[in-house]
Amino acid sequence: MSDILANLDDPKYSLLQGGLADPQSFTSIGQLTLRSYQVKVFRAIVRSVINQLGLSFVVMFPRQSGKNELQAQIEAFLLMHYFRRGAEMIKISPTWKPQSQNAMNRLERVLNRHPLLNQFWTCEQGNRFRSGAALQTFLSGSPEANIVGATASTLLQVDEAQDIRIDKYDKEIAPMAASTNATRVFWGTAWTADTLLARELQLAREAQDRDTIRRAFVLTADAVAAEVPAYGAFVRQQIERLGRTHPMVRTQFFSEMLESGGGLFTAARLALIAGTHPSELRPRPGLPYALLLDVAGEDAAAGQNTLENPQRDYTALTVVAVDGSQPAPWGGHWTVYRVVARKAWHGIAHTQLYSELLAQARHWGAQRLVVDASGVGAGICSFLERALPGRVTPFVFTSASKSRLGWDFLALIDSGRYREHSDATPEQDIFYEEARACRYSTGSGVERHLHWSVPSGLRRSADGSLLHDDWLVSAALCAVLEGHSWGGSITRIIRAPDPLLEMDGRWLRIPD
Repeated sequence: MSDILANLDDPKYSLLQGGLADPQSFTSIGQLTLRSYQVKVFRAIVRSVINQLGLSFVVMFPRQSGKNELQAQIEAFLLMHYFRRGAEMIKISPTWKPQSQNAMNRLERVLNRHPLLNQFWTCEQGNRFRSGAALQTFLSGSPEANIVGATASTLLQVDEAQDIRIDKYDKEIAPMAASTNATRVFWGTAWTADTLLARELQLAREAQDRDTIRRAFVLTADAVAAEVPAYGAFVRQQIERLGRTHPMVRTQFFSEMLESGGGLFTAARLALIAGTHPSELRPRPGLPYALLLDVAGEDAAAGQNTLENPQRDYTALTVVAVDGSQPAPWGGHWTVYRVVARKAWHGIAHTQLYSELLAQARHWGAQRLVVDASGVGAGICSFLERALPGRVTPFVFTSASKSRLGWDFLALIDSGRYREHSDATPEQDIFYEEARACRYSTGSGVERHLHWSVPSGLRRSADGSLLHDDWLVSAALCAVLEGHSWGGSITRIIRAPDPLLEMDGRWLRIPD
């Protein structure tokens, strides 16, 4: 590149002038057309870097709307711009593998394909990209990563900032930009109000209110869909499958922050599950049924073999009718689960409990039993598996599995596919009381753990007895039924995909 700068007759010189003059020209030379919302962010960040304004930006894009490609283009542009003058730029990701590695792969692809840069860059030490005197370094922001001492004199980027611990940023990452007050960019998607991303968004909005310089770029799926109709069609399908109020839809597509805790089953959710069908005493011909069993005893908490609610002592059985004939909003059919009966046992010997459960399975002609196989439930589950081969699905409660169960249960509720019967029974009253009492919190980090339970020590309003979560957990096991095949009159089950996996780069990409 030094030869090009020294030789005005070199045909690449005019290209270089254009590329250095404007970010949009730079990407066009690289045969990429940015969307308008990407251009605004690109120009704002580059302006702050080149003019040494030291601004702090927050960029929140919906999943798969071009955030990562935009990052790579900005990095490549600044490597070219500072080829002779030199620059130190650092990008922090929550994990080294795969996030930092993916970010490096994207930058490498852009550098190799850009005519002004493909011959003028090298990779050093596996994580340092150099173009002349300009250097872009990639580091992990995981809690155990030792990154103290790195310097970002030109630009500091924090990717997926909602997954970076605040204390990690304040103690080890923020000082990287201190000596020059370098521009800082926090990229991510919405999560809870107590994350690093949420804190920096609030600060950015306060700063731009004072001086009118835009620092917060918060985009929703609607804005992306205005430029990419296919994206809008995809998001509509996700809303139909998961519901507009599902936490993943709210955060990943509409950049809405979640409360960091509170009641999980809001009034709106309780209204969604209130069905109009009656309870049943016996199965209806031709309709598949499933039993959902929460066994009294051990429950996992925070990944340890301790009791989250040590006073829970009821074994709760929920019976659901499985209706796969309901029209899905996008065409075809999907499965609706209707609660038709409940039964509980208290202080019963497991040998007797096994006999009664087997009788219930035969009475309902249950095609599927989901059984809590945690702790003492493992024995009952094993007996049932031998008696009903191929029909029992064990579910072992751990912190991770209960989190996943909670997310999946919310997906059923928010999409209108889980319905309670309309009869006022004692069991039904307790279920609703447990649901109203259930509290949740969400973990930080990439795992997105959902912690949910009825707090210990609460008492029922009717008789003052202890309120547990037996019926609620039993009902939530309905989510485990997703993906199973069914006999009888049912047609087929359309499994709602994991939104995070589907959004992780498998359906829509920025054109190369």
